[in-house]
Amino acid sequence: MTGTLVLAGTPIGDVADAPPRLATELASADVVAAEDTRRLRRLTQALGVQPAGRVVSYFEGNEAARTPELVEALAGGSRVLLVTDAGMPSVSDPGYRLVAAAVERDIRVTAVPGPSAVLTALALSGLPVDRFCFEGFLPRKAGERLGRLREVADERRTLVYFEAPHRLDDTLAAMAEVFGAERRAAVCRELTKTYEEVKRAPLGELAAWAAEGVRGEITVVVEGAPDKGAEELDADELVRRVRVREEAGERRKEAIAAVAAAAGLPKREVFDAVVAAKNASNATGSTDAGRG
Repeated sequence: MTGTLVLAGTPIGDVADAPPRLATELASADVVAAEDTRRLRRLTQALGVQPAGRVVSYFEGNEAARTPELVEALAGGSRVLLVTDAGMPSVSDPGYRLVAAAVERDIRVTAVPGPSAVLTALALSGLPVDRFCFEGFLPRKAGERLGRLREVADERRTLVYFEAPHRLDDTLAAMAEVFGAERRAAVCRELTKTYEEVKRAPLGELAAWAAEGVRGEITVVVEGAPDKGAEELDADELVRRVRVREEAGERRKEAIAAVAAAAGLPKREVFDAVVAAKNASNATGSTDAGRG
C-alpha cells in the first residue's frame, strides 16, 4: 500500500482561521514537510498540537533535491503532510514538483482546504468575480514584466497577482502603462491581519499611492479589459492591439488573426489597418528626413 500526500492550507494571517483538520493532520502525519520549520513551530504552538512524525524543510532552495526523498516515503506507505508559510501549497509556493511526482507514481493526493489570499482578495476587491485569472508573481525585470502584462492586455477576466511590497509601485506603474491608467483595481494588504487594508482606485491613482511606500503581504486585483464591440474599435485601436501582441512575442500574422477574432471582424480589415498605419509612419519619416 502506498501512502497519501496531504496538501494543507494554513492561515494567511489570523491563526484562528486554521481549518480544524489541520491540527489533526499535524498530529498524525508520518512526515511533515514545511516551507519554514520555524513558522511551523509557531503555528503548532498556537494550535496546541505536537507533530508526532518527522519534520523536514521543503522550500524553494531544496524542493528539487528533497522531492525524491518524500516520494519514496509516500511509496513506502507514509502519510506526508505538506504545509507552506501561508495559504495552499503549490499555489505560488513549493509543492508542484511533489504533487506532479506523486501523481506520476499513482500515489493518492488529497487536501485540507484552507484560507486563500487569491479568493479572499478577489471577494474583497469589489470587481467582477464570476470569471478570473490568477497570474501569480510578475517577473522582477522591467522588460519581462511589461511583456507578461502585454500578454493579458486584452484579457476580459479579472486578474489576480501576488507582489512584493518593495516592487508594488513599479508593478502598478507598469500596469497603468499597459492596461490604462483608468482601469479599476484593488490592492489588498495584510489580509486577515491587524492592519488589513483594501485600497480600491484606478491603476494610475494606485501607482501614485504606492510610490510613497507600502508594507506587508500584497495581492493585486485588476479589472478585466472592457468588452468593446466591433463598431467601437477604430483603426488606431486595432493597430494598438496588434502591436501589443507583437511586443508579447506573437508573429504579425497570428496577432492580426487573434485581434480580428476577438473583435468579430474580417482579418482583412485588421490587416488593412496595420498596413495603413505602417505606410503613414513611413511617409512621416520620409518627410521628416527631407526637412533635415
